Order: sequence, then C-alpha cells, then structure tokens
Amino acid sequence: MTRFVSFSLVAALTLSLAACGGGDKKEAAAPPSTPAPSATPSSATSSSGVPVTRTTAELTKALLELGDLPSGFSLDKDDPDDTAKPFSSPSSRCKTLVKYLNATKAPGSKASVTRTFTGGQEGPYIDYGLDSMGTSDEVTDLRDSYAEAVDSCTKVSLKTEGSGTTSMKVEKITAPAYGDKPFAFRLTGTSGPKRGLEYTGLVTGLDDVILSVGVLAGQGTELEPATEAAVTRAKQVLKPA
Repeated sequence: MTRFVSFSLVAALTLSLAACGGGDKKEAAAPPSTPAPSATPSSATSSSGVPVTRTTAELTKALLELGDLPSGFSLDKDDPDDTAKPFSSPSSRCKTLVKYLNATKAPGSKASVTRTFTGGQEGPYIDYGLDSMGTSDEVTDLRDSYAEAVDSCTKVSLKTEGSGTTSMKVEKITAPAYGDKPFAFRLTGTSGPKRGLEYTGLVTGLDDVILSVGVLAGQGTELEPATEAAVTRAKQVLKPA
C-alpha cells in the first residue's frame, strides 16, 4: 500500500473491505516487539536544519519483513489504485484530514516506501510506511499538522465500490511511546455498510524520516507491538544522517 497514514489506509480499505467487512474479526497473533537486527544500530543523529537524502532502497531495507512477523501473516502484494479518493466530508474543518487520508504518500516526502501484511481475509491488515522528509523539522511539522487535522474533525465519510458510504468517527487515541512525538488516532464505522469496522493509525518521527503504522480490522492490541517492532527495525537499519 502507498497511503499517508496508514500513510496507507485508503489502499488497505480499497483492497480488503469486501473481505473484512464490519462483522466478526479473525484472531491473529500480534507482530513481534523485537525484530531481529539486520544492520548495526547507529546512535548518530542529524541536525534539524541540514537536509538529509534517503534513497528508496535504504528506506525499503528499514521496513519490517515477513520473517519478522509471527506465523499466520502473509505479504500483501496487491497494488492499490493510486487515483482513488474514497474519503470525503462536507465540513471545511475536515479538509486537511481528508486530504491526508486520500494521499498516496506523506505530503512533502522525498522518498516513500510501504509494506503491508495480512493475517487472513478477515484481517488484521498491518501496514508500515517510511517517508523521507529531509529534516527533522519537516517531520515535526507534518506530524503536528496531522494531529491538528484529527483534532479539528470528528467524522468523515468512506465510499467503497459496490458497498455504498460509511460514516466513520474520528478520534485521537494514546500513542505507543516509540520514536519522536508519536501520534495515533482511530477511525470507527458508525453507520452504513461497514459499521463497526475499525482502523488505528500512528505516525512518529525517526529524525528526518516519518514512520507510519496502520492496523485495519484488528483486535485492538496490535498497534503497540507493531509500532515497537517497526521503530526498532528502522533505527537499526537507517544510516546516520
């Protein structure tokens, strides 16, 4: 998937809503909290004012791989429709949030990679994304803008092909304390064909890179271990700026 918060929520919904729906959720093991190291950890950090160049290959190596997850998960290789814009709202206060939810990558990103895993047709779907923003200041600005967008909007509409429109409640939730200034939120279907469907999303900073984690149709316990694993892996792999 290639979406901004997830940065990938839209793709997950587009690809999997028909399967997971709003009914019973399949049990699946949570991601590990400590993935195996794949590079020597670095303690160096960059200056917030000096732009850092990250390659797609470098970011890809920093993403969790299938071997880092417990058995039962598989890699979702489907390509999303990058032109899809399923989220909408008549409220001007939701304009920024709708823009972010429909985006194909983090606004201002210099390089962007994502990887999605699924625990089965009914989920959970766990998405990881890394976006190179150039500086830690850019990461902070985007994170703060996203948090403000969530605080300003209480409801969005989700239109899914063949299913109609679902109203989704927007709320800020406590973020797992990994990375720099982590922020998390939840979308919950309150009416319509996907009533009861739940998505949790998180963004956090890793110096000049912003990390996103998204969980669709989970059990409510996946976000913290998924975030810890993703942050640990990224810190181990990303070279010092």
